[in-house]
Amino acid sequence: MKISYRIFLGYFLIVGLAAYFILQVFVNQVKPGVRQSMESSLVDTANVLAQLAANDVKKGVIANGDFAAAVSSAKTSRYKAGISDYMKEVFNYRIIITDAVGKVIYDSDNLVIGKDYSRWNDIYLTLRGKYGARSTRSDPKDERSTVMYVAAPIMEGDKLIGVLSVANPNASIQPFIDKSQKNIVKQGSILIAASFLIGLVVTFWFTRSLDRLGKYAKAVAVGERAVLPDLGSNEMGELGEALDTMRKKLDGKQYVEQYVQTLTHEMKSPLAAIRGASEILEENPGEADRLKFLDNIKTQSLRLSEMIDKMLVLASVEYRQNEIEMKPVDLSSLCLQLVAGVGQGANKKLNEKHIRITHDGLDSETVIHGDAFLLTQALQNLLDNAIDFSPAYGVINIGIESSQTHCMIKIRDQGAGIPDYAAPRLFERFYSLPRPDTGQRSSGLGLSFVKEVALAHDGDITLVNLSEGGVLASLSVAR
Repeated sequence: MKISYRIFLGYFLIVGLAAYFILQVFVNQVKPGVRQSMESSLVDTANVLAQLAANDVKKGVIANGDFAAAVSSAKTSRYKAGISDYMKEVFNYRIIITDAVGKVIYDSDNLVIGKDYSRWNDIYLTLRGKYGARSTRSDPKDERSTVMYVAAPIMEGDKLIGVLSVANPNASIQPFIDKSQKNIVKQGSILIAASFLIGLVVTFWFTRSLDRLGKYAKAVAVGERAVLPDLGSNEMGELGEALDTMRKKLDGKQYVEQYVQTLTHEMKSPLAAIRGASEILEENPGEADRLKFLDNIKTQSLRLSEMIDKMLVLASVEYRQNEIEMKPVDLSSLCLQLVAGVGQGANKKLNEKHIRITHDGLDSETVIHGDAFLLTQALQNLLDNAIDFSPAYGVINIGIESSQTHCMIKIRDQGAGIPDYAAPRLFERFYSLPRPDTGQRSSGLGLSFVKEVALAHDGDITLVNLSEGGVLASLSVAR
């Protein structure tokens, strides 16, 4: 089965089932909702009639008093009340009144006078001071013949002297229930039909775009000079742009080969050192030499590991520049957190060299839109470099300067500065200067990473020697 058919069937199945179940819920809720509304109205009616009938019950003339006459007159009256499309013309209520023990003393239909109704739920509960109501079928075999009864107490002061129960057949509200259900089904059918048409349109658009994109990919695969079709400003268009970008990246084989060749060249030195040390260890040298060459293997292995890790991070930044999600970042807070939580290695160097870190311009918020993680990693690289090249008892200062368009984070150290021969190559991959304390070199990827992060934030990175000594690293990012 074609993917277009699968998408359409899946879409329509989900929408259709959702619409069907929603319709079922609405339809099933119409009847109880209307009946609850009718019950609420009956409660008010019963309590009002109980007040009106109280005087006749107290006098013992309920069967032929004013209340009975008023009810009889209402039953024989004819009126026309147009409720929506339904015309109401007759009095539907039936009123039953019992005495204080549940014996019927009045029935507007004159059917049950004198009978004991104390066990019927509406009368039984009301006689005991509770809310009484029931629903009873007039024809046990017909569920549409149910009649709802709601009772209210008839009081003389604080004394209960009787109960009035108002009955209304549920059939009187059935036209409203039927009409509501009919409207719901009608609107639901329209919804399902509209979903069907929308599904057809979406499926046609999707499959047409997918087909054009597939033809483009096949043309590229066979080496044709294909032009990316116009797929619009949407996810399909973004997918096309991604494929086009991938094609351009694949076309840049020379760049990739140079990248790999450079990495291979840089790995030769530590690998050669490791191999040489292992060959000497095979000759069982003295203990001092053995420890020396083991330490050399460890150092070169760590260098290789650092080089590979940073290479991966650098490649990740290079390839995700267009995907970086820019969010509000407070640079002041970020710098303060960085100073407070310098990595364990850096803390050790700080303690050994007695280096002090100061900061200024970080008291107020400096908010930009950027990637907090990448900015933190970039600043960490700059701070690590400042620590490595700072002299013992030196001071490193971190500050922020802002303009309308950019913010600049400045890290100043008191080291020996950058040699003239090294200045043009600082941001080359794998280029690194020996550390003053150990003579060892880093992976040479840290500043390349910082450069990529700066470019991703529409900024730049500069390192310059200061006239008073030391180096000033300035990382600018767009606001």
